[in-house]
Amino acid sequence: MTGYLTVALVVFEIIGVCLAFRAVSTARTPQGSVGWVVFLISLPYIAVPAYLYLGHTRYAGFVTARPDSERAIEELGHLRKPYGVELESDQHREARRGLALEKLAEMPIVTGNGYHLLIDGEATFEAIFEAIDQAEKYLLVAFYILRDDELGCALKDRLIQRARDGLMVKVIYDAIGSTSLPKSYLRDLREAGVDIRDFHAIRRPAHSFQLNFRNHRKIVIADGRVGLVGGLNVGDEYMGKSAEFGPWRDTHVRLHGPVVAQLQLVFAEDWHWASGEVPHLNWHLHPVADGVPGLIMPTGPGDSVETASLYFCNIMGAARDRLWIASPYFVPDLDIMTALKLAAMRGVDVRILMPDMKDHLLVWLAAFSYFDEMRETGVKFFRYREGFMHQKVFVVDDIGAAIGTHNLDIRLCRLNFEVSALLFSKQATDDVAAMLEADFERASLHTTALCDMPFHIRQGAPIARLFAPLL
Repeated sequence: MTGYLTVALVVFEIIGVCLAFRAVSTARTPQGSVGWVVFLISLPYIAVPAYLYLGHTRYAGFVTARPDSERAIEELGHLRKPYGVELESDQHREARRGLALEKLAEMPIVTGNGYHLLIDGEATFEAIFEAIDQAEKYLLVAFYILRDDELGCALKDRLIQRARDGLMVKVIYDAIGSTSLPKSYLRDLREAGVDIRDFHAIRRPAHSFQLNFRNHRKIVIADGRVGLVGGLNVGDEYMGKSAEFGPWRDTHVRLHGPVVAQLQLVFAEDWHWASGEVPHLNWHLHPVADGVPGLIMPTGPGDSVETASLYFCNIMGAARDRLWIASPYFVPDLDIMTALKLAAMRGVDVRILMPDMKDHLLVWLAAFSYFDEMRETGVKFFRYREGFMHQKVFVVDDIGAAIGTHNLDIRLCRLNFEVSALLFSKQATDDVAAMLEADFERASLHTTALCDMPFHIRQGAPIARLFAPLL
């Protein structure tokens, strides 16, 4: 027995050394390379399995499949042409010059968009259920988390009824985020005619060890005319019914206009990846009178560049007066940290709203290790104290605002498929800023140095930060 154990350990050591060489050449940062090399060589019997699941830097299968999607979804070319954007005003020129996001999104800023902010679960799911009930031809639904609880069953029942009404209903869920979802939930939907797919379901040989990549998007589209996107998943906790979390602070947005077609394109690419199929959809643009310019920003590990990190850095670099960000997590990469520091040192009012309550211990702890060095440059951190704050929102000057799924963490930048809606108008920024001002009233400014924090935070934060690339 001892001989077999020795052989196994030697094999793990050899594999660990080989993977360490691979980590040096593929890790996205020097810190990541060093972390993996030390881990793989010192503890190979733990590090080798971890690396096989967590060490990938690109979702290889999606990268391979993307050209197929572009050939299959003919509307890509149509939606990537400029539509009705007039840049006569100073504001629009500033948006185009300061927020060079069109190349990252591979889509243009389009005008004629209506929006309505949906604050918290009741307003969000009332709007989602209304869109589902009023749809006439088809429904597209994607969530990271689906639960078989009161809210999840309410969604399931509506989707089943619409499928029985003759609508095409397509649903994407992430099996990693929805690990507790029972097979009976999926069976009920499929038996009623709902086409529901796990984002990771096919092409297993290409990504069987790519467990760490997740589709974190939350999208609902009705008939290509109404789109909803934001931070809420499907579970009773998002309605504030969790005894652990209490009130749940989150934000969605309901959209009308050409940006809905862009949001639909994001879903169509995901659907093509998950199923190999291209659904027949309505791709006509439906501008809204007096609508605002907007853009859908999808990011993910299938992109050729680090779109999420560049997205944030571009926004932060464009800010001149105000940069307010709400995110449940703060585990930024070095580029984002630098952009935030420089914005604060330019005199920008940089505020980051975070929850005081924790849902993931390591992520919560790691954030405390960043606060001191960020605060020295003028970045202000506010800790939301009335329940759990999960929204992903930003405001930059009077140029633009965004509502979506992007968190301020390394996982978002490198591992997750995300999407946000950007709105470029003073009215939109005023609306989102007013919402955030109310949130700041329910938060407290964090001024305590790490050395003065309780023992478990003081000692735990630096250790948790070591795991930042994996969080």
